[in-house]
Amino acid sequence: MNAYLREALSQKLPDYMVPGAVVTLDALPLNVNGKVDRKALPEPNLSSSSQYEAPQGKSEETLAAIWSEVLGVEQVGRHDNFFELGGHSLLALRVQASVEEHFSIRLPLRIYFEQATLVLMCESIQEWSEGVKEEEGSQLEKMAALLDGMES
Repeated sequence: MNAYLREALSQKLPDYMVPGAVVTLDALPLNVNGKVDRKALPEPNLSSSSQYEAPQGKSEETLAAIWSEVLGVEQVGRHDNFFELGGHSLLALRVQASVEEHFSIRLPLRIYFEQATLVLMCESIQEWSEGVKEEEGSQLEKMAALLDGMES
């Protein structure tokens, strides 16, 4: 049933808005005031719906370690979805800061929502890193041309 619900929601909502876990209860636990007793709610199972495949390469291993630390999960596979593992917008900001620290690149926050699996996120990191290197190379060429022009 949870897979059916997730599939139906994914057709109507963006990936990051589809709940990572659904817990079915006969009734909500209430406190003495008649309000939902959040402390009595069961913990959801935040395992990924995808088959585990180990991260490949240094970038994927580094990003998997970041996700593991931020999300508090033991194992992150290459096809795991950040939001299915319990991620949300505030945790995405923490991942963004860690990615900047480890990879020396600042990706737009939207990338974390659009490329929510480990392998897609690593591809984005690679693409942005290459773009930054090309831009730096182009800037160095322009600076060299300016210096040559000044020396003439």
